[in-house]
Amino acid sequence: MISIEKANINHAQLLAEIAQLTFQESHGHSASAKDITNYITEKYSADALKKELQDPANIFHILYHHNTAAGYSKIILNFPYEYCSVENIAKLERIYLLEKFYNLHLGQALLAFNINLIKENKQTGVWLFVWKENERAIQFYIKNGFIVIGSYEFKIAENHSNPNHRMLLRFNQL
Repeated sequence: MISIEKANINHAQLLAEIAQLTFQESHGHSASAKDITNYITEKYSADALKKELQDPANIFHILYHHNTAAGYSKIILNFPYEYCSVENIAKLERIYLLEKFYNLHLGQALLAFNINLIKENKQTGVWLFVWKENERAIQFYIKNGFIVIGSYEFKIAENHSNPNHRMLLRFNQL
């Protein structure tokens, strides 16, 4: 059984634990251990997530599998990317699933939930960044209709960036 719950400030510690572990699992080998640790400490501490949760523009959800936190997502509505003239477009800033829950189709459920939420909020599409070496994630997004529209250097540390694809999913307009 799965459930998805909107996160609030009371979930900051849980989100920090999930965020730190999922980032380590998916990106831990992409930079030095020191750079990864510093990035996780700065970006995914409970205090950092409390600040993000206090901003009403950030919409976080936690995915549970049999009442165990399995992953999370963060979207921002009305957030065009650089050089984008499209109005009412959302950014899927984070969607992460703990490795032990892979192959249960939970990522698909969380993505579908977010896409429905984005559509309910009258957005014309959604975009995201994905690390170019994360073939599993790239194939997941392509399977769900996303296309590569550009690239971006995701800064992990002062002297280290990971090359990312910028991907876009446009919704059919009636």
